[in-house]
Amino acid sequence: MIQRRKTRQITVGDVRIGGDAPISVQSMTNTDTRDADKTLEQIYACASHGCDIIRVAIPDEEAVEALPIIWDRSPIPVIGDIHFNHELAIHAIEKGVHGIRINPGNIGSNDNVKLIIDAAKQAGIPIRIGVNAGSLEKDIKRKFGVTADALVESAMRHVHFFESQNFYDVKLSLKASSVPLTIESYRKISDKCDFPLHVGVTEAGTAFSGTIRSSIGIGTLLAEGIGDTIRVSLADEPVEEVKVGVEILRALDLRKGPHIIVCPTCGRTEIDIIPIAKQVEDEVRKMKIEQNISIAIMGCVVNGPGEAEEADIGIAGGKGQAVLFQKGKIIRKISEDRIISELLREISNLI
Repeated sequence: MIQRRKTRQITVGDVRIGGDAPISVQSMTNTDTRDADKTLEQIYACASHGCDIIRVAIPDEEAVEALPIIWDRSPIPVIGDIHFNHELAIHAIEKGVHGIRINPGNIGSNDNVKLIIDAAKQAGIPIRIGVNAGSLEKDIKRKFGVTADALVESAMRHVHFFESQNFYDVKLSLKASSVPLTIESYRKISDKCDFPLHVGVTEAGTAFSGTIRSSIGIGTLLAEGIGDTIRVSLADEPVEEVKVGVEILRALDLRKGPHIIVCPTCGRTEIDIIPIAKQVEDEVRKMKIEQNISIAIMGCVVNGPGEAEEADIGIAGGKGQAVLFQKGKIIRKISEDRIISELLREISNLI
């Protein structure tokens, strides 16, 4: 069992982060925030797949004006993402966002950051200090280069300033596109402070490469007990980020839900397992199962029910048919054309 490192707890809307709170999944819309309807459509899609918190870009005042419509109709808390312009951050806070993400290093002077802190303090919302390997302060970069020590130095510099302003409603992120650099940075910062950590690999890549890189980076840290909320960054639709994030948590037993076991197939397989597995996975995801249940889809009797005898429910293929089994016990035979419908019906009966 994974022993999570103890951190302070903050709240974003009605979602707790840190302490003993469940690890939450975040994503970020890629719509034009000024188009509230399209942005909300994407938020609803993310929420339906298990997203707990959503972030929206705020590039200008027109985007700020759309915020009340968005957060009022959003099913999950909304965080405003601000770069360079402290006034936009303040206006977003005044419009009612549930949290703000800034990189203090590109906001300007400490005076500007203080104004944001004061606004957040008055509104009672948290701030994420987002440090990024690509935008380190010049003096830190000269001293350390682009290293984990540089990311930690930058983060702690900002933390000390926030603490000097008596503001502790903070979470931290130290992101890089390099997986090893990301892992090292989070390991180091977790030994230096107890603020909750937002974990992710930035600019991870396409759905294929980004999923692999994010799973290694985020998964490694979570397995070590580091991380309180996660975001998978993909060059794809936000829903795909959410799916990967949820699956990372389920793989580590950090979130309840279905676990689909599928054999890799071989020459013994006499039914087409791959499309069956994909369709069952899609349908099971729509069920929004919030309990642990293992579902086995096996190609032959060698792999199932024998090797999958602990599965709550499953099928093992044969020639033109499959056997349905539960905890290793065969229940009945099913014709190939009814495998998916019969298996889904049995899954529904278990939840």
